[in-house]
Amino acid sequence: MTGSGSGGTTEERRQRLLDAADRVIRRDGPGASMNAIAAEAGITKPILYRHFTDKHGLYQALAERHTAGLLASVRAALARPLERRDLVEGVLDTYLAAIEARPQVYRFLTHPEAGDGLGPGSPLAPALQKIADEIAAAVRHQVDLGAEADLLAETWGRGITGMVLAAGDWWLEQRPCSREEMVRALADLLWGRLAAAGQRPVAAGTAESAAPGNPAGPGSAD
Repeated sequence: MTGSGSGGTTEERRQRLLDAADRVIRRDGPGASMNAIAAEAGITKPILYRHFTDKHGLYQALAERHTAGLLASVRAALARPLERRDLVEGVLDTYLAAIEARPQVYRFLTHPEAGDGLGPGSPLAPALQKIADEIAAAVRHQVDLGAEADLLAETWGRGITGMVLAAGDWWLEQRPCSREEMVRALADLLWGRLAAAGQRPVAAGTAESAAPGNPAGPGSAD
């Protein structure tokens, strides 16, 4: 095998090393190690460290690669012009579809193993914080919750994110039902005050600027 760390720009070499890491993660899951990734790339572990400073640098680069797409998908789902129940189910389905499509990557990001695993903690944490911010912004801009709107939006954003993370983890591991059934079950749990609340009016021409994730709009998480 030829070394993936040679040839091309520094960024191109980094991307090839991340490609090699992805292949190992898809094969080994949470047990993916620096030794295995270096071997897959055809280089030594010190050369791998040279590109990412240390194993935590590689760990973070992998997390950013995979969570960027997840965050973009959630933002797009939140911005769809759907009835509220359909919007809730669409966001839930977007998240569950993402973890279902890459289960080993998901397990690696949420359940890294000890020893030569790439590191402690969950590298999904920054992305989950951003998802919670996006949900809070969507609730704040789209739902009329009266005087408690700010508190409820922030609380619900974090509560919904944590609930879906825990439930999705269990669902991916146990597969007790189809994704469609899981989406419906989670939406049913959420369907209390959120369903009863009034729709916040949006002035003509301001819907796009107020959309969650739009840097020009208030409440943007970026």
